[in-house]
Amino acid sequence: MSSNPQLRSRRLQVSASTEAINDLYYQRGWTDGLPIVPPSEDRVLEMLRGSERDPSEVLGRFPPGDGTATVEKVAINAVMAGCDPSYFPVVLAAVQGVCTEGFNVGGIQSTTGGAAPLVIVNGQAATRLQVNSDTGVFGHGYRANATIGRALRLVMRNIGDAIPGVTDKSTLGHPGKYTMCIAENEGRSPWASLPVERGYPAGTSTVTVVGVTGFHQISDMTVTSGRDVLDTICSSLVSPGNMGHYVIGRETHMLLVIGPEHAQEMYEDGFSKDDVKAYVMENARIPVGRLRGRGYWSSRTWPTWVNEHDDAYMVPPVSSPRNILIVVAGGDGRHSAWLPTWSTTRAATVPILD
Repeated sequence: MSSNPQLRSRRLQVSASTEAINDLYYQRGWTDGLPIVPPSEDRVLEMLRGSERDPSEVLGRFPPGDGTATVEKVAINAVMAGCDPSYFPVVLAAVQGVCTEGFNVGGIQSTTGGAAPLVIVNGQAATRLQVNSDTGVFGHGYRANATIGRALRLVMRNIGDAIPGVTDKSTLGHPGKYTMCIAENEGRSPWASLPVERGYPAGTSTVTVVGVTGFHQISDMTVTSGRDVLDTICSSLVSPGNMGHYVIGRETHMLLVIGPEHAQEMYEDGFSKDDVKAYVMENARIPVGRLRGRGYWSSRTWPTWVNEHDDAYMVPPVSSPRNILIVVAGGDGRHSAWLPTWSTTRAATVPILD
């Protein structure tokens, strides 16, 4: 990138206090409801210096407004979100991830189902930028987590025109529509990391984006074996009110975030990550009769091998174990989580470029 790039974005000449600028941005629908950092030209240029990429580079297009996400426009939103310039390559990778065809950002932007992207950071970038992967991983208190996720959401709102109640038709929404960014706790995982299992060399800095509809904590502090922990997790996944079992023919991913203690217990019980996936595939099934005529039945999308005429047929949560994503994250304590994914989305993993 040139040391003095020419910005192409429209300027607003505002002679006012930070409070007045925030009021103006809020009235024009350019914020998520929280205060923003005014994106002055100097601040945007400083953000752009956090990456070597050309400000005019197009990262993708965002429905429903069909806005073009250039590096420069993303930088403006990253400033507004409060990002440090060192975070900018991660934000750019996240934007590229949600723009991949399989992620289906257009559907996620407008569905009544309330989906939002979870950003998962791996590799040296997560360590260098202090993206939290440990205690309180989904919680507050970490600038990188808070602002990287928020920057992506502001991009989706301002470039994609995702306006609540207008183009964003989410019935309930969820807090992830403000920000949702974590790192995998690779140092406490007994298994290969998420990007390694998705084909990247060990140590590669990546962002994985997953379209999730919420967060369901699964706690088991009583059982004494990894297999028993898995049984508790599997029993938590069987609900006719979750659309996942109805749409396995769409090859949608499901996501489990396993706490380090639970992961270690599974590992010590002889479970590889592939073993865990196979176990969940086999033991988190729901009979057709329990799904029939309720939930997402009218939109069911099943492979031909699902016998929908047999009420006793057990429908798995995914069409293949390979569609189960497992991330080890969090701190001490015997807790894990299931983050249900939206019905028509697939996770995307993108390398972080400096």
